[in-house]
Amino acid sequence: MWVVGLFLATTIGAVLVMRWIPPVSSAFIVGSYLSAWADGDWHWHAERQWTPYERISRNAKLAVISSEDQRFMLHSGFDFQAIDKAIQEGEQGRRLRGASTITQQVAKNLFLWPGHSFVRKGLEAYLTVVIEACWPKRRILEVYLNVAEFGTGVYGVGAAAPRFFHTAPARLTPGQAAMLAAVLPSPRHLRIERPSGYLLRRQAAIEAQMQLIGASEFARGIDPPRR
Repeated sequence: MWVVGLFLATTIGAVLVMRWIPPVSSAFIVGSYLSAWADGDWHWHAERQWTPYERISRNAKLAVISSEDQRFMLHSGFDFQAIDKAIQEGEQGRRLRGASTITQQVAKNLFLWPGHSFVRKGLEAYLTVVIEACWPKRRILEVYLNVAEFGTGVYGVGAAAPRFFHTAPARLTPGQAAMLAAVLPSPRHLRIERPSGYLLRRQAAIEAQMQLIGASEFARGIDPPRR
């Protein structure tokens, strides 16, 4: 009982604090450091720069929603429609695709480790509920855009925008934002510097979806469109 109580108090307390204070790091960043040091690479370092929500381009917000979680503003942490679709596709013998929401990815990146064990998925589900209960959608999106990996060792749009496009996060164009979002499924294999045909097609599809989502009613909750 004491162990469970301490775990709940620690996790809920950490999530509450991070509603207002930027995370110092993330579990995935710490894991990358440990992996590099285990390989004897003591010079490896993560590129990251926290960027407040207001200084992130609306294009970047639309891009990651279009790419990762198109019902982000509508669900409460779990997209059961996407889960059901993924199960149906798996039963039909098609390639199993992920159905994780942006909130689930925030929970995983901040607190957990890579993998597919039942324990990790259970913790991810619990943390997703806590984050959705404690943070507004804008905060979830802000943290995601600051902890997601966009290239090997490049975390967050604050580091990715100048690294790949020599621009500020606030100035990302729709095409640049779509390219960043396009690498999210596999940022260590899909290379923005040398985009493959697959990556370019994915970028184009995301940019087209951005236009649809940007014109929709719920997009006003992301950011008011600029006049």
